[in-house]
Amino acid sequence: MNLVIIKYNAGNIQSVLFALERLGMSATVTDDPDLIRGADKVIFPGVGEASTAMQYLRQNKLDQLIPSLTQPVLGICLGMQLLCEYSAENDTRCMGIFDQVLVTRFNPEDRSIKVPQIGWNKINALQGPLFNGIEDGAYCYYVHGYYAGISPYTVASTHYDLLYSAALQKNNFYGVQFHPEKSAATGEHILKNFLTL
Repeated sequence: MNLVIIKYNAGNIQSVLFALERLGMSATVTDDPDLIRGADKVIFPGVGEASTAMQYLRQNKLDQLIPSLTQPVLGICLGMQLLCEYSAENDTRCMGIFDQVLVTRFNPEDRSIKVPQIGWNKINALQGPLFNGIEDGAYCYYVHGYYAGISPYTVASTHYDLLYSAALQKNNFYGVQFHPEKSAATGEHILKNFLTL
């Protein structure tokens, strides 16, 4: 399988590569449009800040390329948020694949709720092929201060101060807020489901 990880200035690429290695897979890390277009599956990881990430994507025309892809694409963490319409992080217009989905900062009234959310949390109301064989209430690993609200594209939810989207899907585009590459057996299973789409 020809698997590509999109290289840009906000990738948590090493841990994704290690997770794929554990599944016996290797991936090409690239920002080359032809290689991305020609891949069987595309992973769009992300750790960092939305506006500088989008700036890099625009400069390299990846913001036009990514929405045009027709093969399965998996956005992880910031990668998922950049597939949404807009992020409140530095007032950032994103790629709008998950149209009208806004990314907002956690603003808990309860001061005991820490932002960013770091650690394990349950995924619930699971739908779609990404979660085949995953039990409702399974735990995944999160590190994020911003979240995508519940929308028609929500295929899994998580509660942290409020209910939000743990995963989104629209056609061939999938996004997960958690880090499957750091989510032990559950994350490995989710990655495997993506690779067999």
